[in-house]
Amino acid sequence: MTGTDIQADFDPLSGKIIKTIRIAMQIGLLLAVLGTILEAFVAPQQRFLLMGMTLACLTVSIVSGILLARFRKAETREKSRMLQQQLEAQEQIEELFGLTDTLQSADGNEDAAQVLAASGRRLLPGCGGALYVFNNSRDRLDLVNEWDMPDGYSPVASLTPSNCWALKRGKDHLNEVHEDCLQCSHYVGEVASIEVPMIARGKVYGLLILADRGGDGANVDRARRVARALADSTSLALSNISLREQLRTQTLRDPMTGLYNRRYMEDALERFIATARRKDQSTAALMIDLDNFKKLNDEHGHAKGDAVLKEVAAQLVAAVRPSDIVCRYGGEELLVLLPDCNLQEAAERAEQMRSRVASLSQTMDCPVSASFGVSAMPECSHSASELLSSADAALYVAKDAGKDQVRIAPKAVTTERTPKLVASS
Repeated sequence: MTGTDIQADFDPLSGKIIKTIRIAMQIGLLLAVLGTILEAFVAPQQRFLLMGMTLACLTVSIVSGILLARFRKAETREKSRMLQQQLEAQEQIEELFGLTDTLQSADGNEDAAQVLAASGRRLLPGCGGALYVFNNSRDRLDLVNEWDMPDGYSPVASLTPSNCWALKRGKDHLNEVHEDCLQCSHYVGEVASIEVPMIARGKVYGLLILADRGGDGANVDRARRVARALADSTSLALSNISLREQLRTQTLRDPMTGLYNRRYMEDALERFIATARRKDQSTAALMIDLDNFKKLNDEHGHAKGDAVLKEVAAQLVAAVRPSDIVCRYGGEELLVLLPDCNLQEAAERAEQMRSRVASLSQTMDCPVSASFGVSAMPECSHSASELLSSADAALYVAKDAGKDQVRIAPKAVTTERTPKLVASS
């Protein structure tokens, strides 16, 4: 900001006052000088009157000079204050630009929260912060990160949108400590806080909470403008992260069942086998096929068949470990990969899954069952293709044996090579 800009922004009334005082001082000096000159030309009895007038004009000039100096000093202070505000605003703008630029490199919500915390500490040192982001089902917001929170405020691990006035109104909301003020249901702190919804493209992605480290609410009240700017910049990043996650999910998962697709399964199987060979462990595969699924579609409709397939997928996911992989292999055929699991353990797990699938007959009001083929490496195969082929062959054995049962692939035949004796000449 230049001096001309500051002068233009300064109060016009102050400028008029300074101009009037300057004129009065000049007139006083002029009259004082004029009175001094006229003393030589007036009668002695009138000199005292003229000297008094000269002294009065000189006093007016001195007082005007003092007032002018004070007004100029006040004007300088005001200009310095305005310049300082302008510099602070410029620094905030540069920080926000840097925040937006850095957020473009954030791979996930945790990265975005770290960037937001770093900028929040610089822009709002008097406030602690917390970032909440909607979960996939959008029925609650989970705490991603918190920073510099005062002792009187403890952010909850998750909150529901119905308990937050900022989310219900779509505007920032100030939770004051006074009981007669409107407070969110999840607010349990002893210090004032402001909550700002993070909205991008007409959709709410998260919530920014700033708590006053001073406790009296002055910091969060002054922070409203900057808090909105922080929320706006971060909400765009959260929107992009959510979009990338959706695209990634679409490329890795089956859209109907939510299970991993065949492409992901093939990559995961190669990793499992490489790890198993390095650590001398087993890797098992369960090939699953729903019994009489075509008949179910013909008698009850494809909508019912889709519902059954979703429920079966849910039962399988609920029965596996976090390290296991459940995928849709094709049609009504499913596949479960079990790392660090031998053949006997895999057979027991398959029987448990078969029972869970069979129990769906009561809830789905139609016959539901599945046949399982179990194979493991290195017990039944020596490569990824052999593992899947042997599990598939075991599945067909289960189908031919009457369905709704588990069959285990035969163990692989290991041929030991005997060294040939070479006759010495």
